[in-house]
Amino acid sequence: MDAQEIQRRLEEVFPDAAVAATDSTGGGDHFAVTIVTAQFAGKSLVERHQMVYGALGALMPRIHALQLKTVTPAER
Repeated sequence: MDAQEIQRRLEEVFPDAAVAATDSTGGGDHFAVTIVTAQFAGKSLVERHQMVYGALGALMPRIHALQLKTVTPAER
């Protein structure tokens, strides 16, 4: 798996989002992702992360580590 696959999936689920995904180690299973979307407004950090995990769905078993930064445009 590569970071672009994660980024594409998140952009499909959060079409208004600015998404940046990188492979943290080069091994294809550790990723750092930043998502900026208004859909996170009013959500707790846990709720935001649950939204991302749900969006990644079937990709999650292939991800060993996922560092997330989830913010709204106003929090940017």
